[in-house]
Amino acid sequence: MTTTPVEAQRRKELADQGMVVAYWAGRHGDREAIISPAGTRTFTELNQNANRLARALRRRGLEAGDAVALLCDNRPEFAEVVCACQRAGLRVTTVNWHLTVGEVAYIVNDCEAKVLFADAARGAVASGAAAQSDADVTVVVIGSAFAGAEAYDELLEGQDGTDLEDPVLGTSMLYTSGTTGRPKGVARPPTPSSTLDANIYGYVEDGVDRHLCTGPLYHAAPLAFSLAVPLHFGVGVVLMERWDAEDALRLIEDFSITHSHMVPTMFHRLLSIREEDRQRYDVSSLRYVLHGAAPCPVVTKQRLIAWLGPIVSEYYAATEGLGTFVDSATWLAHPGTVGKPFVEGMVMVGDERGTPLSTGETGLVFLKAVDGTAFKYFNDPKKTADTYVGDYFTLGDVGHFDDDGYLYLTDRSANLIISGGVNIYPAEVDAVLLEHPAVGDVGTIGVPDREWGEAVKTVVELQPGLKPSPELAEELMAFCRERLAHFKCPRTVEFIDELPRQDNGKLYRGVLRDRYAGGTDPAPR
Repeated sequence: MTTTPVEAQRRKELADQGMVVAYWAGRHGDREAIISPAGTRTFTELNQNANRLARALRRRGLEAGDAVALLCDNRPEFAEVVCACQRAGLRVTTVNWHLTVGEVAYIVNDCEAKVLFADAARGAVASGAAAQSDADVTVVVIGSAFAGAEAYDELLEGQDGTDLEDPVLGTSMLYTSGTTGRPKGVARPPTPSSTLDANIYGYVEDGVDRHLCTGPLYHAAPLAFSLAVPLHFGVGVVLMERWDAEDALRLIEDFSITHSHMVPTMFHRLLSIREEDRQRYDVSSLRYVLHGAAPCPVVTKQRLIAWLGPIVSEYYAATEGLGTFVDSATWLAHPGTVGKPFVEGMVMVGDERGTPLSTGETGLVFLKAVDGTAFKYFNDPKKTADTYVGDYFTLGDVGHFDDDGYLYLTDRSANLIISGGVNIYPAEVDAVLLEHPAVGDVGTIGVPDREWGEAVKTVVELQPGLKPSPELAEELMAFCRERLAHFKCPRTVEFIDELPRQDNGKLYRGVLRDRYAGGTDPAPR
């Protein structure tokens, strides 16, 4: 970044007050900060609206430490709400808009939100959730009027857009996916935004850089890596409302996108586009693609790097904390690794009691809670205590370190299939089947089996235009047997129109297990 020491210090001061957007509004205010189908905001407009909203919320009685919930699509107002909370000392919880009224009500009530922002498409869900809350929750609707709710534009109307005289750094509290029981808020004390000063993307301040946000901002990774980080460095963000592989290529060409954050399923979709169709789009502006959130098959990543060049970097982390990082060159020398820890000692492989294992031994992957940013599960001290082993916690991922200190993930312990007493990791099976040209997406699970305890079943989403058949199922099983030990391969293959995935790329294997819990044909007695 071409920033003088004095300017860098000023940016740090404003960032530590949640006001970094104000710095860029003063430096290049007419540059576009947010570009989306729902509208565009320059840095000046984004900053002014954040100030207006912060003042409006304060005048409604919200004080530093109070909570706000946000149920909203990818649009400029999403960024305005987040920026306002950052400078007003508020705790913002972004909510998955796929959830039902009851599920949203639980989060709104649990996070103790005093205001619930929602776009017009979610107005009915927001109103229903507020009605079920134990507290008095004000619903503010973005985009159009909605009966029984306040209008976002009216809330801002008449408010002063100049910078706050007394900004207070706010924070965010996101909720876990809730794969086991109710989701929990991951709470941390406000952390100075200047911690983002590590310029992982290599942004340059020349007005050229543009970041493409491919996922929903309510998820932790897009919120951090496709909104907070680019805005911290004065980089404009192009928001996709919904992921579409060919539309992503069009946006990269149309806006000369230089940076993006994606997940492995997006890589597979991009690579599934016919090469002659892919080549119609100019993606030469891309300089950096970051990915995480879910395992990436080795072959998929090799193909992506061969196409885009060595611009693909990967991290291993979670809502609760950071883990490892690896760039393309290092990954190509160590295929399949998720890298080395950001800081020595940040990651440990241990047994179920948290006792460290030796290099090469497979066990649970533990992450270390960083001093000053250690998380707690909101209003749940027991779950917090049960999660930690000393300074470390585990998400249930399984892996090992090699002799050079690189971490390799096997799968999640919850996904483990035990068939005939043998451990089988579904991610290994999925990675093989994704190499088959007919497979658009895949999920492997264990289903009850009288003889073996569990049997391996694979559920396949075919590429567009292909139809399922018994012959294709046999072909896929044979394809797998040619590449893996037979005990790891599926005994049955089912076809499905669409696999149940979160928008962050993670597969709901539990949904598949529930659907196919009938298992395989009973073994003879």
